[in-house]
This record gives sequence, structure tokens and C-alpha cells, in this order.
Amino acid sequence: MKRQIKIWIECARLRTLPVSVSGVVIAIGLACWHHHFQLVPAVLCLLFALLAQVVSNMANEYYDFLKGSDKQGRVGPRRGVTEGDIKPRTLRNVTFVLLAIACAVGCCLIPYGGWWLLPVGVVIALAALAYSTGPYPLSYHGLGELMVFVFFGLVPVNLTYYVQALRWDPLVLLASVTTGLLAVNVLLINNYRDMDDDREAGKRTAVVIWGRKAASTAYLFNGYIGMAMLAALWTLIGWGHVMPLWTLAIPVLYLVLHTVTWVQLCRRTGAALNPLLGGTARNMLIFTLLLTIAFIIYR
Repeated sequence: MKRQIKIWIECARLRTLPVSVSGVVIAIGLACWHHHFQLVPAVLCLLFALLAQVVSNMANEYYDFLKGSDKQGRVGPRRGVTEGDIKPRTLRNVTFVLLAIACAVGCCLIPYGGWWLLPVGVVIALAALAYSTGPYPLSYHGLGELMVFVFFGLVPVNLTYYVQALRWDPLVLLASVTTGLLAVNVLLINNYRDMDDDREAGKRTAVVIWGRKAASTAYLFNGYIGMAMLAALWTLIGWGHVMPLWTLAIPVLYLVLHTVTWVQLCRRTGAALNPLLGGTARNMLIFTLLLTIAFIIYR
């Protein structure tokens, strides 16, 4: 039983879940800062984001298996279906059950945000599958990073804020861009590690197309550009809220962690890169939680 639980935990790729959590959490912090926080829609958004990412992770494993993109003894984390620990049909069924649950959770947000959320939810559900399957699987054509930027940055931050405040906000948009850039770095680490296997399997990720040097440079710049996008937090005029000077320690701390991780990225190869995937997600979550705490304290 313990072994089966471990296998399914690996399949869900829990170390990547801070990516989906971060966008919702920072939007909750901004809603608190602007006195719009609502507990129920916030929790629903968090649950939906987690389920959507698990669905995407499992669908990616299932469809990569069908395409033969994964192989036994791969450099990255163990894939249960590839190694024969999970039956492909079982993984497929679990994936679609979780997708149905995610859709049900998403429908619960309609009373808070309006019926227009229904087609948005359909697009999100389709995107979770289109990443790895369909007539033009996006992760196979160098568009995975764009998908992550949109659906783990722009979409969760802006929609989570909207269903609480019932309004859009330019500062929230900037925060969503930052979140998207930091989320892209998690995928870059993954594809950086898997570049050789992906090229052999015909999977043309952005790293395969542009190479590891360009990917590592993009990784570094994403973090610094992301922090620059939030400069408005400390210079904002009009809301009557200006972040205290000491809170600049939050982006500085992130950039220190980010730079250290980037240096390790440039020095490591193969399986030694695996811890950096969780480390990149950890850096993102630390920044998000500290910034959200600052929002709550100074609301």
C-alpha cells in the first residue's frame, strides 16, 4: 500500500504544485490588500488550480507514454506507467475522473464570477489536455512555456482576484506576469534536464529548439524581469497603499535564491538537476508567501 501511494504521489508530481498554488495565493494576498477577500471563492480557486495541475501532470505522463516519449530508466523522476507500476488504462481513468472533479469545482465559482466563467473553464480543461495530446500537442512544438505562462500566471492570478473583487486591476495584471515568468522557470528546468531524451523522442520543446545555453539565460532573466514587473508595488500612487521599504527584502531574497539555483543549473547535468526542479518551485512559493503576508499585514 505504501509503495502504491508513493507511485501515485510521484505521478501527481507534488513538487511542482507550488506553481499552481502561487498564482492563487498571490491573488488572495492582493484581494486582502484591496479589502476584497472572500474565503469561499478563494478556496475554490485554490482547489481548482491544484486539481487542474494534477490533471495536466497525469495527462502528460499518460500521453507521453502513448507516444513513446518516455523510456525506462529515464534521467528525470520515475514514471509509473512507463515502468509498469501503473496500468495505462488506470492512469487514463484517474486523470479523467480528476478532470471531472476539477470541472465541478470550477462550476461552483459561477455564482461568484458569472456565467462567462463556464467557457473559460472549458478552455482551461482543454488546455490541460492539449499540452500533451490532440492534433497539435503544444509541448511537442515549443509552446509549453507559453502555456505555463498563460495558465499558471495570467489566468489564475487575474481570475482568482476577479471572483473576489468583481473587477480587474492593473497591479494584479503585473503580478500575474511575474507569476507566469516564475512558473515558466519550473518547466524550463524540467525540459533542460530532459533535452536529450526529448530530442531523441521527437519532442521539440523550447529547450530542444534553442539549446541549453539559451534556456539557462532565459531562466535567469525570467526571475529578474519578474521582480522588476512588481516595482509598482513600492512606487504605487493612487490606492493609498505604498509598501514599506523593508519589504524590498522579499524580492531581494528571491533573487538571491534564484541566482544560486541558476548557478547550480549551469554546473549540473543529468539526474543531478532533479533537485533543482523542486528548488525552483520552492523559490517561487517562498516569494509568494512572503509577499502575501506583507499584503495582509499592510492592508
